[in-house]
Amino acid sequence: MTFSVTSGTTGDGRTPPPGTRVECGTLAEGTFMTSRTNRFTHPLAKATAVAAVCALAVAACSSSKKAAAPASSAASTPAASAAATTSASSAPTTAASAPASSAAGGQLNGGKPVTLTWWHNASTDPGKTAFQKVADDFHAANPNVTIQVQPIQNESIKTKVQVALQGTPPDIFQQWGGGAEATQAQSGKLADLTQLTSSWIGQLGKSASGWADNGKQLGVPYDYHVVGFWYRTDLFTKAGITSPPATMTDLLADITKLKAAGITPMTVGGKDKWPDAFYWENFVLKECPKDTITAGIAAAKFTDPCFVKAGQDLKTLLDAKPFNTGFLATPAQQGAGSSAGLVANGKAAMELQGDWEIPTIVGLVSKDQAATVEGEMGFFPFPSITGGNGEPGAALGGGDGFSCSTKAPDACAAFLQYMTSAPVEEELVKANAISIPSNGGATSAISDPTLQKVLTYLQGVSYNQLYFDQALPTNVGNAVNDAVSNFFAGQGSPQDIADSAGKAATQ
Repeated sequence: MTFSVTSGTTGDGRTPPPGTRVECGTLAEGTFMTSRTNRFTHPLAKATAVAAVCALAVAACSSSKKAAAPASSAASTPAASAAATTSASSAPTTAASAPASSAAGGQLNGGKPVTLTWWHNASTDPGKTAFQKVADDFHAANPNVTIQVQPIQNESIKTKVQVALQGTPPDIFQQWGGGAEATQAQSGKLADLTQLTSSWIGQLGKSASGWADNGKQLGVPYDYHVVGFWYRTDLFTKAGITSPPATMTDLLADITKLKAAGITPMTVGGKDKWPDAFYWENFVLKECPKDTITAGIAAAKFTDPCFVKAGQDLKTLLDAKPFNTGFLATPAQQGAGSSAGLVANGKAAMELQGDWEIPTIVGLVSKDQAATVEGEMGFFPFPSITGGNGEPGAALGGGDGFSCSTKAPDACAAFLQYMTSAPVEEELVKANAISIPSNGGATSAISDPTLQKVLTYLQGVSYNQLYFDQALPTNVGNAVNDAVSNFFAGQGSPQDIADSAGKAATQ
C-alpha cells in the first residue's frame, strides 16, 4: 500500500504500518488572496504536504512494540530511516546532556547572556509545569541563556501572535505550520531555521516539512495529532452501547440510546468555532475524493458538489440534537464547564477532538480523579458514510510546533533541538504534556492504552488532512470556521459553507 500526502494533507500525525512504502507528495501551487491588497502565490507543497503520514511512520518504527505492529521491516521505510537518526550516536542519552552538547560548551549567543521570551499554549497543568521544567533544564545546561516563559491560553495565542508580528514578536512562539504559517511569513519576522536545524531536523521525520515554506524551515514540530471521537466507556455501557459506532447510521442510533439513558451524547466547544469546523471537515473527508480536497485547498475554493453534500450530512447530525445545552457559548478547553470539562466530569458521553483530549481532561479534574477518568476514556475514528466518495482511511489532524523570530539568536534553534530530542519528549509524554511526540525515538514512552490505540490507528490511515483553517491562508481558514459556526447556530446553508472559502479568497 502506498501512502501519499498531497496539498494540504499534512500534518500531524499518522503513520502507515511499518514495512509499507511511504510516498510524501507535494501540493500544487495555489494562488491565494491573503488580504485586500496583497496577493501572493504560495507553494503549499513545502508548507503542508507531508507532515501526517511520514510523521507517524517515524513514530511507528520506534513504538511498534507498543502498537503491536511488526517491526522487522520498519527500517526499510523512508520514515524509519529518518527515525534511525535518533540513535545513541546522534541523540542525547539524557535530557540534561542534550543542551550541553548542542551548546558547544555554553557558547550559544557567543557566550553572552541572553533572555528569550517563549509563548506557548500550555496554560494549565500538566503542560504548564512540564514546559517550565524544559526551560529551566535548558538554562541549567546553558547558564547564559534564560528562557522567560509566558503560557497563553490556546484561544488567545493565535490572535496575540498575529498582533505581535506587526511589531516585535516573542523570540519563540507557538506554530501550527501550513498556510497559516505562510501567511505569518509575509511579515518578515519568522526566522529561517534551515541551516540551524539541518543537522537534526531529520530526527522528526519528513513530516517536519509541514513547518516549512518556500524551501525554508520556519518552524519545528514537537508533536503530531489526529482527530476522532473521545468517549466515556462507562457512559456508553450505561446506555447499553457495547461497541463504538463504525458508520453514521450507528452513531445516530447511539445518540438515541444515550438520550434515552438521560446522558448528553456529545459536547462541542462552539464558542471557539474550530471544534465546529472539525465536523464539516470530517464529513468532507467522507464525501470528497482526496484529489478534490487537494485541489479545493490549493485554489482556496470549494466548488465540487461533495463539499455541499458534507454540509447536508452535518445538517442530519445537527437535526439529531446531540450536543450539550448552550453549546454555542461553550468553550472547548477552559474550565469544568468546557466541552472537554463536561466529558471529563461525566456530564456528556463523547467529544470530537484531537489526541490532546487526554492531557486536557486530566488537567480539568482533581488529581485524585485523573487516573480514573483517564482509564474510562476510549477512542474511535469518525464514522463512515454509506455512498460517500472519500478515500477510506482518510483522517484529519495537525501538530504543534514553534517558530523563532528573526531577532532571536542561535540559542532559539538550540532550544528547539533540545525540546524535541527523544529524552525530553519522553519526559513530556510521561508527564501527559504531549500525547504523540514528533521524535520517533520518544513514542515508546506512550503507556496509556487508549493513546496506544490511537497510535495504531494513525499507523493505518491512508492520509492525514491538515485542519482546513491551518492548511488555508489565515483569512480563508477563518472564514470557513465562521461559516460552519453560523451553520451550527442555524444560520446559512451547506452551500454557504462551501462558498465561504472562495469569497474570502477574493477579498
